[in-house]
Amino acid sequence: MANAREMSVLRSLGSQVRAISEQPQQQETIARWQDLNRLQPQRPMVLIDQIPWHEMDVDGELVLQCEDPFCRQLEWELRQILYKWKHMPVDMVVEPYLDIPIHILGMDYGITAQETVAVKDARNDVKGHFYHDQLQDEGDLEKIRMPQIRVDAEATERDLEQAHRIFDGVLLLRSQGKLPNFALWDRIVEWRGAQNVLLDLAVRPDFIHAIMERLTKALLSMVDQLEAQGLLPKSQLTTHCSGAHSTELPAPGYDPAKPRLKDLWTHGMAQIFASVSPAMHKEFELDYAREFYARSGLVYYGCCEPLDGKLDLIKDIPNLRKISMSPWVDQERGAAGIGSQFVFSRKPNPAFLAAPRWEPEVVAEDIRATMATAKRHGCPLEFILKDISTVNYEPQRLWQWAALVMELVQEA
Repeated sequence: MANAREMSVLRSLGSQVRAISEQPQQQETIARWQDLNRLQPQRPMVLIDQIPWHEMDVDGELVLQCEDPFCRQLEWELRQILYKWKHMPVDMVVEPYLDIPIHILGMDYGITAQETVAVKDARNDVKGHFYHDQLQDEGDLEKIRMPQIRVDAEATERDLEQAHRIFDGVLLLRSQGKLPNFALWDRIVEWRGAQNVLLDLAVRPDFIHAIMERLTKALLSMVDQLEAQGLLPKSQLTTHCSGAHSTELPAPGYDPAKPRLKDLWTHGMAQIFASVSPAMHKEFELDYAREFYARSGLVYYGCCEPLDGKLDLIKDIPNLRKISMSPWVDQERGAAGIGSQFVFSRKPNPAFLAAPRWEPEVVAEDIRATMATAKRHGCPLEFILKDISTVNYEPQRLWQWAALVMELVQEA
């Protein structure tokens, strides 16, 4: 429970966020995201996510003052918003809302990763993982359990009451649900290890199909239960680190008390499939994902895996709107395949920020090359900088990246 000092800290931070949210440029930025997301962009859009926060503090801006765990979480969220707005706002949108998560239980498949971890920087949450195989034969498939979704109503109400006590008159509050995505291969790798997965795709395909059949059934059951109980999100600021504002969502018939999957952006990926053929990608992932995407509003597909050589398959995803173009794609081939049909969601290489020497001219050259390629092929374009594991404890690098890229896209 917040004491008087903690309430004062949080209300002060909340007041700053509210003031920013009321600036006219917020609505202008929302309009630009809406234009991009309907494939009629004013200019390329830019966002930064997955930041190495342990390296970013300057002058105590990120030092938490609250002791109560609930208050500390709220304080951390507010301080991140204020920090990004001050130092690297790019095309972020700041809302007058604070989302209070509903305590949803049962959003899992009955398995947790068993792993050996390698750590280089103890302060960094980016680690090396060696996963131990928990699905070795058909008998182990029973470990994948059907979700049983339920709400901890007491904890949810307690959090809302505390939040209202702190923020009433300062910030608006939203009770917010959760949205699953179709990233089942990320989960399978965590349960089995990459080597075991890739080997079994070749030598035990029937076993892999059995895993995917059971896991896809579990995911669709989870979605059904979340929809039925009104536990999907009522709104979205982003989808997989990309701006989610859209004039097309929610879909006709929307009921804010019971959001449906088709009212929302969803996303999916199969990062381990960077190492498999297009035919395998279709057989073992996209064919299973199709029903999930068909039920969705709009779809963002891909993450770190290079998709430039698989676009004929990817473009067949129902409701697809954005395609990830990771640092490892052939941008010319990717842009030629995407054209004006989808958003070319470029992931600039975060390694530029991790190098021993910061070289902004290299960043500028890379961004210009992407913009020229996208323009040649008429691609709606966004830059999503993510997976930033380190800036060598020089946060100014990220600030400079933001300022430089915004200058370049505004010249486009």
